[in-house]
Amino acid sequence: MSQEIERKFLVTGEYKSKAYLQSRIVQGYISSARGRTVRVRIRDGKGYLTIKGASNASGISRYEWEKELPLAEAEELMKLCEPGVIDKTRYLVHSGRHTFEVDEFYGENEGLVIAEVELGSEDEAFEKPNFIGQEVTGDIRYYNSQLMKHPYTTW
Repeated sequence: MSQEIERKFLVTGEYKSKAYLQSRIVQGYISSARGRTVRVRIRDGKGYLTIKGASNASGISRYEWEKELPLAEAEELMKLCEPGVIDKTRYLVHSGRHTFEVDEFYGENEGLVIAEVELGSEDEAFEKPNFIGQEVTGDIRYYNSQLMKHPYTTW
């Protein structure tokens, strides 16, 4: 089983000038049930199907499985998704030995910017870039599957 171990933070400072890569992401959810999500994502002309399990008590770790799909298949699967779409640009920023994925959201989640860092273990140390704000790891309001149902602009 593949484990995703990540921490999530609000972004409070400038990050775009530090990014070495960016890409537009559109994603929907075939299932957004708590504890098991099935996501369809289109990124850089490729499709992906991802299944995620429930987070552990800290919200840092959960099961994740992902498979690349042909773009046409991903576009067909998007038609099966629940109402609501996540639209964002992802910026990749190096910080020490890690890469932070900074997501700038659009549409009904306009104004929200979140950074995530993937780790090898829950207690792995990492260098926080100066644009990192409050930690929101484990706060389900910031899960993409929840932002689809309860957009940031409605809070």
